[in-house]
Amino acid sequence: MEDVLVPILVPLITFSMPMFLCWVYYRNEMHTTSQRTEIVKAVIEKNPDLDVEALLQKMNPKEKLLKEKLLSRLLWGCITGLIGLGLLIGSVFACYAGGWEGDEINFMWITGAISLAIGIAFMITYYVGRKMLAKEMEAETRNMEQK
Repeated sequence: MEDVLVPILVPLITFSMPMFLCWVYYRNEMHTTSQRTEIVKAVIEKNPDLDVEALLQKMNPKEKLLKEKLLSRLLWGCITGLIGLGLLIGSVFACYAGGWEGDEINFMWITGAISLAIGIAFMITYYVGRKMLAKEMEAETRNMEQK
């Protein structure tokens, strides 16, 4: 029975799960947009003299500042880098301790190396972005102070 189900279910789940997640995400976005529209309609009906643009600006979530975006990249770089480093160190200990064999050690090596590479990429993005966007970040902070 497993010989028949595995070749059918693995590709089905592999391709259907990302499509399902995208559908849920976009459905949620459409739902929040329709809720905002209903709220604006109700407010306009009750008070037609209200400034609609000011209301929409207050209702929309604020965009993250450049500094916040860069700091989140640094955070994720540290998290994924440390996870990768931990997996690599754990696989070295497991290899020398002799508790695990072949595929398990290889899986840890590969997963650790990929996580470490992703963490390093996030950190590089942070440092390069910080240098390139220094003037924009200063202008952003000045604008925030003026408001």
